[in-house]
Amino acid sequence: MEIFISQQELADIVQELGAQISRDYAGKRLLLVGVLKGAFVFLADLARALTIPCEVDFVTASSYRDGTLPGAFEILQDLSSSLQDYDVLVVDDILDSGNTLSVMLEHMKSKNPRSLELCALLDKPSRRVVPVQAKYVGRQIPDAFVVGYGLDYAQQYRHLPHIAVLTDENN
Repeated sequence: MEIFISQQELADIVQELGAQISRDYAGKRLLLVGVLKGAFVFLADLARALTIPCEVDFVTASSYRDGTLPGAFEILQDLSSSLQDYDVLVVDDILDSGNTLSVMLEHMKSKNPRSLELCALLDKPSRRVVPVQAKYVGRQIPDAFVVGYGLDYAQQYRHLPHIAVLTDENN
């Protein structure tokens, strides 16, 4: 396993995103919606980096059968909040094919938020199948399997304080 983004680089990325989001959402009723499980570490750090008030909710969705192979999309746990009168920022760990996030964003649009945007810590544009774009992106990355800072392989490695590239020897 090779460190791809260090703990300090992640902290810098989160601070930059927090400053930009704080400017853009100043005076608005911001609701951060974390996509579980992968975004929990990023969402916690991002919420602390904001200089404006916000509320937090979570949604659990899955499009993976065994942790690696894409399967059918399903919402396992829906929001506990109504999205009406909120400016909603969906926070996810990685924007990959776009399949899961496109369906999730459509689901959230149906709940009539004031506005709806996406923030992804990592973006793999080379893997995009569905045209989904994040307004806020921490870092674009090449097509490599990454773990750590909430990202997993078969529910392992979420605890790493950095992001690492998973190699065949790690499996």
